[in-house]
Amino acid sequence: MPVVVIACGNPSRGDDALGPLLLGCLQTWLDEEGLADGFELISDFQWQVEHALDLVGRRLALFVDAGQQTPAPFVFRQIGARAGVIPGTHALSPEAVLSVLARISQQPAPAAFVLCVAGASFELGEGLSPAAARNADCAFELLKNLCRVSRFDAWQVKLSGQEAEGDPSPPA
Repeated sequence: MPVVVIACGNPSRGDDALGPLLLGCLQTWLDEEGLADGFELISDFQWQVEHALDLVGRRLALFVDAGQQTPAPFVFRQIGARAGVIPGTHALSPEAVLSVLARISQQPAPAAFVLCVAGASFELGEGLSPAAARNADCAFELLKNLCRVSRFDAWQVKLSGQEAEGDPSPPA
């Protein structure tokens, strides 16, 4: 199964547009590089319970979003399902989406990562801030590197100087 990249954000709320913006750039780049068949890109306003189904049978999953207090230019980290996470019906965290998958499927969750890009302004009707545009450029370079070598071990090498969360070994 292809790698899944799920981005969330609201293009009408300033830097919250970072996820969908990066996903659009990634789709164009994947098409140009002839790599599009190895990836499924999904964009939504927020992560929902239904996104757990998008993870079934995947070997890698990447969640992309903007962050308000994220160190610039971005944080890239590994995640896992968290015990005790009770998913609601609106705006789940990526860890909660993985928890939903564990509840509904016998299949193991894919190795999962989050790319959180630093944003500065999230006001309705605003455009992308100059700082967020610079951070998006840096994040896009990482995205291209991840997509060139879409393997668990290669992605782990790129983690943002923090301990990986969850199971450090790839799914069987």
